[in-house]
Amino acid sequence: MQNSSPNPSQLSLRTRVLRGLLAEKKVDAIVLSSLVNIRYYTAFTGSNALLLVDGKGLRLFTDPRYTTQAKEQVSCPVTVAKGPLLKALETKAKALKYKKIGFEDARASYGFSKALSAMGKLVPLGTSAERPRWVKSEEEIAAIRASVLLNSKAFANAMKRFKPGIREKDLATEIDYQQRKLGAEGPAFDTIVASGAHSALPHASPRDAKIEPGGFLLIDMGACLHGYMSDMTRTLGVGTMPEQAIRMYEAVLESQLDALAAIRPGRTAADIHAAAVKALKRHKLDKLFVHSTGHGLGLEIHEAPRLGKADQTVLEAGMAITVEPGVYQPGFGGVRIEDTVIVTESGVEILTPTPKGWTIVG
Repeated sequence: MQNSSPNPSQLSLRTRVLRGLLAEKKVDAIVLSSLVNIRYYTAFTGSNALLLVDGKGLRLFTDPRYTTQAKEQVSCPVTVAKGPLLKALETKAKALKYKKIGFEDARASYGFSKALSAMGKLVPLGTSAERPRWVKSEEEIAAIRASVLLNSKAFANAMKRFKPGIREKDLATEIDYQQRKLGAEGPAFDTIVASGAHSALPHASPRDAKIEPGGFLLIDMGACLHGYMSDMTRTLGVGTMPEQAIRMYEAVLESQLDALAAIRPGRTAADIHAAAVKALKRHKLDKLFVHSTGHGLGLEIHEAPRLGKADQTVLEAGMAITVEPGVYQPGFGGVRIEDTVIVTESGVEILTPTPKGWTIVG
């Protein structure tokens, strides 16, 4: 995995935020087990690590495979454990006699939590440790922007090789190849290619089936570049399409544009979802909209906030989110249009450059 490291001043600020949770949660120590949160706070990209935070600072625990990598990436002290990391952590915790330990209750497994409880009374952190990740720094936005541009270029390159009759799986493979060829670490998630009636499944898996004229072609794809994710969906028509398909597409595009226009600091995630739904109601298609309008993204493909009817998270400048309304008619097909965007002080910046007007291929 490549490393898009935050600069020292960013890491210092993140460390202060993390240590501030000690007083906020009234704990003697915090243990982070989520690799993505550990990466955020230390820049470490290994696949096995724990992070201990106490009044003395941060300490990373990892295994001998990452001795050199940890020295290169991490500025805090590192314990290289030859056995289980939890055992090494337990030795440290018992020596320091922690009474209360904060932990990632939404991330930790039952077995991990049970083992950790032997070291002190556990205090759930909820989303406190990852809350700072919701608003991106300028460097993070630049990384997401680069991932978005790579993703769109991979889409354009793959579609140059498209012709009716190609199989869904083959097109998905071509998309993944183009991402890798352009420098991506890999896809941000399993690429979705769904055609015809199969496109009515929001998260359809590519099949061996041929992409035939007369139906939708829905492609949902994202790239991982230096650890940061992008996400885009485009729905195309293959050959001559019925009028119903064009009307459906235009309704979803209207919904997406209305949702984008509603984005600004101070609005809630639920407000954006409501704007998308309202547009679809005008076309009597809102009942076919079965998921949220979007989600945050960054080091993970799905982060907070969730642009759904129950999420009252207030949008802030610097949040990276997707906007992706869709409608799905069983037996006929589905349409989804998705861009990656940044909430700005005055509204929204759309990062995705790929055109989204009604397009016919083949």
